[in-house]
Order: sequence, then C-alpha cells, then structure tokens
Amino acid sequence: MPYRSKNAHLASLALEAGSDIPLHKQLFLEIRNAILQGRLKPGTRLPSSRKMADDLNVSRNTVLNAFDQLMAEGYISSRIGAGSYISDQLPEEYLTWKKEEVSVPAPLKRDIPLSRLVKGLKATPAYRSYEGADFSPGTPELDQFPFDQWSRLLAKHWRRPRKQDLAGNPIAGSILLREALADYLGQARGVRCTAKQILILSGSQQAIHLVIKAFAEIGDPILMEEPGYPGTRNSILYAGAKPIPVPIDEEGFVLEKARKLAPQARLACISPSHQYPIGHTMSLRRRLDLLNWAKEENCFILEDDYDSEYRYTGRPLSSLQGLDTDNRVLYVGTMSKVMFPGLRIGYLVVPPDLVDIFLALRKEMDGHSPAVAEAALAEFISEGYLAAHIRKMRLLYDQRQKMLIRLLEQKASQYLEASPQETGMHLIGRLKQGIRDKEVEEKARNRGLLVRSLSGFYIEATEENGLLLGFASISEQEMPQLVDRLVSVLDDLTGESG
Repeated sequence: MPYRSKNAHLASLALEAGSDIPLHKQLFLEIRNAILQGRLKPGTRLPSSRKMADDLNVSRNTVLNAFDQLMAEGYISSRIGAGSYISDQLPEEYLTWKKEEVSVPAPLKRDIPLSRLVKGLKATPAYRSYEGADFSPGTPELDQFPFDQWSRLLAKHWRRPRKQDLAGNPIAGSILLREALADYLGQARGVRCTAKQILILSGSQQAIHLVIKAFAEIGDPILMEEPGYPGTRNSILYAGAKPIPVPIDEEGFVLEKARKLAPQARLACISPSHQYPIGHTMSLRRRLDLLNWAKEENCFILEDDYDSEYRYTGRPLSSLQGLDTDNRVLYVGTMSKVMFPGLRIGYLVVPPDLVDIFLALRKEMDGHSPAVAEAALAEFISEGYLAAHIRKMRLLYDQRQKMLIRLLEQKASQYLEASPQETGMHLIGRLKQGIRDKEVEEKARNRGLLVRSLSGFYIEATEENGLLLGFASISEQEMPQLVDRLVSVLDDLTGESG
C-alpha cells in the first residue's frame, strides 16, 4: 500500500528581503519553529523546492539551502522519488517545549455590549465529549444502525452524483427526499402533505427557529409547554419574543391556562404525541380543542413530533397535523433520533399558503442543504430500511427500558422511583425527599456521568424533582455499571447532607 501523508500548508511563512539574516536562514528558522510548535506534524510532506520557491518569490537555491540545513539537523528527511517530509524521529520533548511557553489566557472580566436577545439566552451546561452517551435522554443506539446499507447508498450517490446535486440544491432541499418523506410521514405519522410543503433543514432546532421567527414580533407572547424543550425557549428569546410557560397535565397542554396567560398569543409550541420531557400524550379531546382554538383565534401551532415513533404500547399515535382541517399546524421532525444525530437532517411541513414565506426565510438563513446525503437518505427511506430500523429499535428500546427500571428498583429504590414510559427514549426517576436533582446533575457531571435534572426544564420555580434517564444508547452490558455509578453519586450526596 503506498505511503500517504498530509501536505504541509506554508502560507503563513514570511521572509524579509531587507533583513540582515540571509533568506535561506530565515526560511530554515520559520520551518524549524513550525515543527517545534507542532504546526507541522511528523510525516507531513513539504512542497517541492521549485513550488516553494515560486510561492515565496525566492530562488530555488535559497530553498535548497534551507532544506539542506533542516535535513542535516534532523528536522526533515528525504524519500527518493517522493519528496521531503517532516521527520518522525524527533524526541517528544523537542516537539513540546514551544507549546509549554504559551499560556492560555484567563477569561477577561469586561462589560461586553451584547444584544438584549443574546443576553436572554439560557446557557447550556458544558458537558464533556462522551465516548458513550451515558444517560443522555435523546441519543439513539448507534452500534446497531444498518451502516452497510447506508454506506452503500451514500457511496452510490457520491460515485455517480447528479450534476444538479453538485451545483447546489433547491432551497427546500432534495425533491427526492421530500417525496420520500411525504410518503413515509403519511404512512407512519398520519401527516397529510405533499412534497412541496416540506422543507429539509439541518435539524429540528432550525425548524423551530424558523417557525418562531415567522410569527414573532419583538415582545410578542409565544406559548410553550411547562416544562418544555429549552431549545424552544431560546428560539423565542432569540426572536425577541416572550416565552409564556403553560402548565401541562396528564392530557397535555392546558389550553384554558394558555387563554388566560396570553389571550393575544398567535403561536403555541407543543409536543402532543410525546411531551418533552414529562412524556404525556395529549388526549384526542385536548387536540381537537387546540385545533378549534387556532381556527377561531387565527393562531398557529408548532408541533414538535419528538421521538414519537418509539411507542411501546399499541401503535404510534397519529400526528396533530393529520387532524388539522384548517392548515393551522406546522409540523417539525428530525432524523437524529431515528438514525443518528451526526446526519444533521430535519424537516418542516408547512401549510400550502405558507410555503413561499418559509422558502424566503430559509434562503436568508443558509441558502440550501447538502444534496448528495439527501439523495441517499431518500433511497434509504423508499427502500424500507428506515422503517425496518425503527421497528428493530422499538423492540430493543422497550427491552432496555424494562432493564433500567429493574436495575433502579434493585439498586436505587432508596433514592428514586421510576415508572415505564409508553413512548420515547428516556424515563423519569422521581427523587425522594432530601435529594435535589440539580445537585445530582452537577455532581454526576463532575464524575463524568451525564444525567439531566427535571427541574432544569422549567422556566418558573418548581417543586418537581427528578432525573431524566435515557436508556436507548446504553447496552445491556453497560447498564449495570452506569446504574452503579449513579448510585455512587447519590450515596455521596446523601452522606454529605446527613
């Protein structure tokens, strides 16, 4: 197999023609410093002497003299017929001494004139980058994704891409994907739409952001669930609007409270099929009342269909959009939960008379989405791979939820109570008196364990106290150890409080 190495990027080299230091010496010092500082890695290939001379506007002899000195001192090596490379024999202490001289500046304490919109955004905790997802409430199982089929389709479309895919993409996204999604959503989620009503976006968060921007004036009240998705709240604040937290009960979003809290509101943001984070499903009566309210008051509804494909008792419930007879619902979905988050593909289904408005909004945001991956995804859906994967994961997640509940009952019953969820990828462990969920979240994070506090999803002060415990991405082998780590955190907290 031929040796391959990255080519060096030397655009930052600067030589001074009028300096007392000869040009070849300057070049030697510049390259040596780049090696010692780690900017040029061992094994990196240098440009040819002729190309470097042209780039730096110096004679080739100047470059050859610099290379000779670098080679004599062991910084570079030459391979016959292959060029010059940064040596991979340099001792580690020589490659790091320059880095140690550079200190990381402490954060500045200063008054930064940020906009009012940005100041209102709720900061996201700085979780570390996880090898595993721990108890992340929204991470799917990745090891069992059908990557053979996915890579085959992706390779097919990259090997023979259509010219229009290389030139760009329609503002709304690939027509192939929109057609496949229209069929899939109609069958799986009861969504009534055509391909023209679908916009392909970089995730559900972008879709939520677009909808709120479309309806919110500065200072407008926007209804959202309490507790609710923090990304919705931040999008409302970013638009300069005011989030109005509306309580939920076992039937979902309490419309009577919403009417009293903000009678002039023009938009409600809800997750009716699987309320996030509590997990309730909105009753049919409440859904019809909500649709009637939207029609009577000339309002609109953002439906976030959060991981509703994973329903463990009976068939997945149809979407609210499928019940809408007056084109009042804007439907948001994502491939992150049913495939993998790194795909970064979400979608928005809008009423027919709003298509042009949202195309204009989407164009001003980032133009269009990547085309080739969308073409592969269209085939992945139309050939049945997505539906088959969801069926397989539904069974797996059901087993993992049961296992997690069993382990929590065996190992952590003195600290929390957990009951099964009918839908979704996480459950809620209700903490017993004396243990605060935010303290558990912080201490677990310090131990490298990801859990989320239930009270952190509320805007207003709350007595709710629990942990969101995702189970979808945790294998049967890992789960006992993770529960033990959580119990250790709870042991320490109760020991400190006692």
